[in-house]
Amino acid sequence: MFILNQKDSIANHFLAELRDVSVQTDRMRFRKNLERLGEILAYEISKSLPYSIREIEGPFGKTNSNLLSEQPVIISVLRAAVPFYQGIINFFDRADSGFIGAYRNESQENGAPVTISLNYMAAPDITDKTVILVDPMLATGKSFIKSMQHLLSNGSPRQVEIVSAIAAPEGVAFIDENLEIPHRIWTGALDEKLNTQSYIIPGLGDAGDLSFGPKI
Repeated sequence: MFILNQKDSIANHFLAELRDVSVQTDRMRFRKNLERLGEILAYEISKSLPYSIREIEGPFGKTNSNLLSEQPVIISVLRAAVPFYQGIINFFDRADSGFIGAYRNESQENGAPVTISLNYMAAPDITDKTVILVDPMLATGKSFIKSMQHLLSNGSPRQVEIVSAIAAPEGVAFIDENLEIPHRIWTGALDEKLNTQSYIIPGLGDAGDLSFGPKI
């Protein structure tokens, strides 16, 4: 598991602003910080992907360069992941993409197990591909697992890279216990725990609402 804020970097500034209630009122800045964090995590993920040598024809001669052997497939969990996904696809700019509408059911009783609804999916073939599954909040991990279960109707991937801005230990454990496909988890920060409503503590709030406004 890769945890970005375990080492000092400018990314900690973006994470701090995402959490800061005095900055969260600026929706454009919140979205931009998610995008920046997505770019940094995309760069880190890129180090783990397969490369091959290619000959490049320059204006004054040829040179060899290690380039990605193939582009990943990037899957965005709507709606909260949109700005975070934008940062990742800024770097993997030739990648195919897919979109999943997965969300927790908020009407359930307090303390009841979290259930996930999934009512939309548009995704390419993922057979033998590296799939980057993007959602800024890894809380219970159930939306990631349900998304992957539905994605398997489009083929069996070689590797899954699960990417979040903030993660909870319970969600990480749930994914490791329930996802049999080879996978790695990448996150900006691993927080303390989930509360009784299964929200991340200290977390940052509802990433979708903070990006785009409250829903009804």
